Amino acid sequence: MTSAAVPDHPWLLPGALSRGAAVARRTPRDWFVDVLCFLLALGWAVLAWRDSVRPEPDFALNAGPAWLNEVDFLLSLLLCAALWFRRRWPVGLALVSLPLAFFSVSSAAALMIILFTVTVHRPLPVAASMIGLSLLTVPVYARLRPDPTLPLWQNLAWTAVFTFAVLAWGMFVRARRQLVASLRERAERAEAEQQLRLAQARQLERTRIAREMHDVLAHRISLLSLHAGALEFRPDAPPAEVAKAAGVIRASAHAALQDLREVIGVLRAEPAAADSGAPERPQPTLADVPALIDESRAAGVRVGLAERVTAAATLPAGVGRSAYRIVQEGLTNARKHAPGAVVQVRLDGRPGDGLTVEIRNPWPAGASAATTLPGAGTGLVGIAERVTLAGGRLEHGRDATGSFRLAAWLPWPA
Repeated sequence: MTSAAVPDHPWLLPGALSRGAAVARRTPRDWFVDVLCFLLALGWAVLAWRDSVRPEPDFALNAGPAWLNEVDFLLSLLLCAALWFRRRWPVGLALVSLPLAFFSVSSAAALMIILFTVTVHRPLPVAASMIGLSLLTVPVYARLRPDPTLPLWQNLAWTAVFTFAVLAWGMFVRARRQLVASLRERAERAEAEQQLRLAQARQLERTRIAREMHDVLAHRISLLSLHAGALEFRPDAPPAEVAKAAGVIRASAHAALQDLREVIGVLRAEPAAADSGAPERPQPTLADVPALIDESRAAGVRVGLAERVTAAATLPAGVGRSAYRIVQEGLTNARKHAPGAVVQVRLDGRPGDGLTVEIRNPWPAGASAATTLPGAGTGLVGIAERVTLAGGRLEHGRDATGSFRLAAWLPWPA
């Protein structure tokens, strides 16, 4: 692990700074910790200086020359003041202050606080190198300021134990804060992923509703066009037939507008409104296919139905809805592209074998552009997507007999 591999993070120590980042604002906790560290370092410096200037020999431990004690105390005061910048330049401050370890007694506490800060803020190799440099100063310090109460080896041992304790404590704090930051990052990522899943679910639901409305509106508008065309080509029709056709047109237009209003309302709804739990209107099933065919027959389309479905009551609702939409799209395409042709609808299936839906009509011959209804050309694309999502198969196109055939197989579990 290198210092480049583990970037600094402000969360490693409250109020800490990343290299090259702007100064972080101190929090109340930062102020408390900084004041406490400053007071501890200053208190130790004052006590060490007082003991060094006492006349009693028992208290004049590691005293050294008088001028050295004065210089030591002044430098320790400067180092205590520098502790306020320890989060911003921990390594630089450690390098500048390490020479004091050769002779200083008063700055010992401040030096340990700086080494602790380096361990918390910087990767282990950097912290270990600073600790190693500080240990190299111990023999020189023991020669300049020998302790009359302890042998040299004990003095070195106790200094090493205390220094490594500071290193271990700093590593523990660093690891704990990295763990907390990692857990916080995971929680934020999980929340963001949950929001993304919710947004995707809303988008998928809106797409599904839009696809349903496309099928419904295309069916109703094609019926409208068919009835309007009948009125246009038979202006001399009896008043009763005209009134009946006008009534069908009015009812179909009203239903189409209602469907359009619903889909626009859903697509414009805010997420909170979309998730309000309002019940949807009942969705069509396989049992509604005869009514759909009767509606086309009332519009003048010749439709034949061959239904050989066993145990239709056990058909899953999703499969039945897909079958209904396939028949609806097939009838709509027949009215658009083969007006006046006979349409054959076949439903066949049983549990375990699947459900087959087939719509067949003669290929249009010489149909004028004026009789062809406009369309977006995405109906079969939507049906193919619906069948694929259901795990089925779809075939469409001109067959060997010259007829247009739209056939789908949908899975039906036993």
